[in-house]
Amino acid sequence: MDEQAGRAFSIGAANAPVPGCTVSRTVWQTPAASLAYFSLAEGTDISAELYGYPKLQMAVTGKVQATGAVSALLGPGGAIVTPTGVPIGMRADKNAVFIELSLEKETVMNPIIEAGRAFSLKDLVPYQDGRIVNMDVASSPAYKLVAMSFDAGTALAEHAAPGEALVFALDGEATIAYEGEEHLLRAGEAFKFDAGGRHAVRADKRFKMALFLTLA
Repeated sequence: MDEQAGRAFSIGAANAPVPGCTVSRTVWQTPAASLAYFSLAEGTDISAELYGYPKLQMAVTGKVQATGAVSALLGPGGAIVTPTGVPIGMRADKNAVFIELSLEKETVMNPIIEAGRAFSLKDLVPYQDGRIVNMDVASSPAYKLVAMSFDAGTALAEHAAPGEALVFALDGEATIAYEGEEHLLRAGEAFKFDAGGRHAVRADKRFKMALFLTLA
């Protein structure tokens, strides 16, 4: 992943749409899976195409319309897992940015997620008093996507992971400690950890996030 670790950033601002164009940028890839950012300028679309594997698509800024065999309007944080073998496209009436995770064959999806039905990542996990709630959304030998909620006053102690990671803030705000420095992360922002980077999460207010962790 080519983002700079140790700072909060906006995926939408860093991938602003180009007038009249669609733009894609792959930020992580293995032979079987990839994570990419897509920018759609006002009035542009990605034609419906068929794939032999599902893709998880999540809107970051603006609104994107899934077209073809599935019709769903996704606002920021809204997501969909595309069914395989049927034509699916994406359209934006206004400037929009979305994330696409191609799901490799070995991916295990949480059974509460139904392919072709829109959902909100932040709504997958509830807030619970005094608790941190985790849900594995998708996992494979190469990556894991987790949704997490933190009640006010909860925290994850400093630790490190063997792979790179991206945090997507979905609701509220939290303090990310990374390599001895603290950073405030608010809904709509993202944060990258390098492999082995020491980090902790402290939620002084209620906070929800999605974590994309590379394992290979």
